[in-house]
Amino acid sequence: MTSSARTNEGDRIAGLEELARNLDSRWHIPGTGIRFGLDAVAGLIPGVGDVAAALVSGHIILHGWRAGAPGHVIARMVGNVALDTVVGSIPVLGSVFDVFYKANNRNVRLLRRHFDSAAR
Repeated sequence: MTSSARTNEGDRIAGLEELARNLDSRWHIPGTGIRFGLDAVAGLIPGVGDVAAALVSGHIILHGWRAGAPGHVIARMVGNVALDTVVGSIPVLGSVFDVFYKANNRNVRLLRRHFDSAAR
């Protein structure tokens, strides 16, 4: 991978990190170290909230696939979003799960690790 390709990939992943932060850890609960994002908030809307969040999470997976992440990385990313969506669909408990599981942050970390190790 060329130096400029690594830089472009790094820039794209930085953008995905910002998206994941907004989805999973944008705000904090005062007086605690607990962070939450739009995914947990959207999960409070029955039926559509978790599906909408899963569609946005799919953007991160799609980027990983287009960028050439291997199948096992993509499979873990899909599994993270599937678990987040299924458990997240349980009223109230699902939003609590979203606050702590943070599938999007996990997925961006998977991509970052993969591309950092591939660059070496």
